[in-house]
Amino acid sequence: MSATEAAPPSGARTPPPPVVLRAPRPGDFGWVVSRHGALYASEYGWDARFEGMVAGIVARFVERFDPAVECCVIAERDGVPVGSVFVVRQSKRTAKLRLLLVEPSARGIGLGRLLVREAMRFAREAGYRSMVLWTNEVLAAARGIYVDEGFVLERAEPHESFGATLVGEYWSRRL
Repeated sequence: MSATEAAPPSGARTPPPPVVLRAPRPGDFGWVVSRHGALYASEYGWDARFEGMVAGIVARFVERFDPAVECCVIAERDGVPVGSVFVVRQSKRTAKLRLLLVEPSARGIGLGRLLVREAMRFAREAGYRSMVLWTNEVLAAARGIYVDEGFVLERAEPHESFGATLVGEYWSRRL
C-alpha cells in the first residue's frame, strides 16, 4: 500500500507518511518479539513470560515456515516497522491469526484492521475455509477489530499468565 500525497496548504499539519505492508526481512522477527514484550509490559504489566511465549511462536514459525499456507506481514512507515500479523496453519482448512501488533505511533489510522484484512485475504487465497485466534479480554482495541471483521467469540477461560489474572478468548470466523 502506498500513496502519493499533495503538499498540505500553508499552516496545515503534514500528514504522516504512508504505511507499506511487506514481507519480513532480517531483524523483523526479533523486532516482533521485542516490541510485543516491551509494549505488553508497559501497557498491561505483563512479565517476561509473555515475551518468551512470543519468542517461541516466532521461532516455530521460522523453523516450520511453509509460504504456501503461512505468512508474516510487517507494516512499515518511513523505513521503520510499526505493525505485524502472522497467519499459521492450524489444520488443513483452518488458519490461525497470530501476533497482531500496532505500535502506539501508528494507532488510530486503521492499521490493525488493515493487517487483519490482509491476513484474511492471504488465508482465503491459501485455501483456508476458516480462521481462528486466541486473545485476552483486556485487549479491547484488537477485540473490536475482530468483532468488526466478523469473528465470533467461541469461548472464554480465566487463566493466570504473564504475572496477571486474565480471561483468554477463542474467536473464529468463516472465510
